[in-house]
Amino acid sequence: MDCTVASYASYPPIATGVTIWVARTLSRNGTAFLADVFAGDDKPADAVNQLLVVGFYLLSLGFVMLWMKNGNAVNGTQGVFDALSLKLGLVLLILGVMHLGNVLVLNRIRRRGKLERLQRPPVTPQGWTLPAKP
Repeated sequence: MDCTVASYASYPPIATGVTIWVARTLSRNGTAFLADVFAGDDKPADAVNQLLVVGFYLLSLGFVMLWMKNGNAVNGTQGVFDALSLKLGLVLLILGVMHLGNVLVLNRIRRRGKLERLQRPPVTPQGWTLPAKP
């Protein structure tokens, strides 16, 4: 088998497996964080979690497929490992940057929600009282 074909055959399953593992880990561990972002309301937290997972899959697997083509021929076993390490390393960096971006955006939303909750009065106003006469 040609070494270029071997690198093409190895790259998608490895990159897809890593992507699925990262997405499941982030989804499972992000549920508590999203519940905090949405002030304990689990329904929108679960919905946003699912939407983030779908977006994560689309972006990362789309990048994996676009990055699959190698401009140069792969020569020998060392060339296969060189090509795979370059491709998988860049995929892992992109996944990390995507995760960091999600966390930063959600943390900003969480902080804004906490500030809004602090500005609300603890009890709704019951009515108006006239000021006392001096």
